[in-house]
Amino acid sequence: MQISFENKVALVTGAAMGVGLATARMFAEAGASVVLSDQNAEALAAATEALKAAGHRVLAVRCDVSRAEEVDAMVRRTVDTYGRLDAAFNNAGIQIPPNAVVDVPDADYERVMAVNLRGVWNCMKAELRQMQAQGSGAIVNCSSIGGLVGNPYLAAYHGTKYGVIGMTQSAALEYAAQGIRLNAVCPGTIDTPMVARMVAERPEAMADIMRKQPIGRLGRPDEIASAVLWLCSDAASFVLGVALPVDGGYTAN
Repeated sequence: MQISFENKVALVTGAAMGVGLATARMFAEAGASVVLSDQNAEALAAATEALKAAGHRVLAVRCDVSRAEEVDAMVRRTVDTYGRLDAAFNNAGIQIPPNAVVDVPDADYERVMAVNLRGVWNCMKAELRQMQAQGSGAIVNCSSIGGLVGNPYLAAYHGTKYGVIGMTQSAALEYAAQGIRLNAVCPGTIDTPMVARMVAERPEAMADIMRKQPIGRLGRPDEIASAVLWLCSDAASFVLGVALPVDGGYTAN
């Protein structure tokens, strides 16, 4: 199926690398004007220049999604530059070191909640205001298999990802009649820099991950990007409020 985003505008947070960058690139290749957002200014600049060099229409906006005023400014700049906002992938997220609940430092808890949960909330609010004004739009929030199943020592992280699904489904019901679709994607373990860092810190984790992967490998960033583009496209026009696992069968176990 050929999915086109010609004459459409897409926004991707956490777009400097990994799944975010793969999704921004795929939107651009499908014809969209794309806004890439990330907190890492250096990586963001490199990603944006690479897409520009390939002939794509892209704009970089540095943004800390945990700060509502920065998110509002990001969406304003998107609309000031391109005139509208048709699709958004709220992908920015972090992990914190695994710990038993009683041992999780308050600072780690606050940080992961600020980025993974409040960040998605901030982005949804700003994007929805613009999409309401247009009467159309599609938003995909990045949850995780950690929003569908539990794992020990990751309660705070999983709490954010369960929360993303709850917010997505509730908002989907609120805005469906206004021509706006909201869904969530739930990636499994994907071959990204964040996962590479986790494995470097906990080498035993990879063996455990692979035991639970029926497909026998890690996922690729472009496999998540394909799901996001489908959810944002007219091909998914009757899909609303789902939490779509893209996990190589992990949650089918």
